[in-house]
Amino acid sequence: MKQEIKELEINGIIYVPKSEDKKETIIFTGEKTVASVMIGKAVIVRSRNEGINVGIVELADDTGVVLKNARRLYYHKPLDKSLSWYEGVAESGISSDSKVSGTVSRKVIVEDYSMTEIKDIYIYNQILNITPNEQN
Repeated sequence: MKQEIKELEINGIIYVPKSEDKKETIIFTGEKTVASVMIGKAVIVRSRNEGINVGIVELADDTGVVLKNARRLYYHKPLDKSLSWYEGVAESGISSDSKVSGTVSRKVIVEDYSMTEIKDIYIYNQILNITPNEQN
């Protein structure tokens, strides 16, 4: 007869077997944080390893950000030449000679990052409509 051990006590510490059906679940609490206030907004995200990406924020916290309908900006210039970097793209749009990746439905960036809100949805749509750069 096989006996199932539900718990074991050793030196006053109770050990229980690990259940196969218990998986770690991340639950979004809805608590407002600096990052979470950007949920639902079109943003440009800059991170160390993932570079410059554009998308709509689905989730964001201090561990990372999830973007939907995301594209990577390999080379970018703002439409307004008096502005610079990706912040200029967020404010004025992107020039036609910029290079972007194809669109992916979801991108998860798990590292330190910063977000810049895109001024309006027309700029985000303009970035989505640029022809993707061919891979060499």
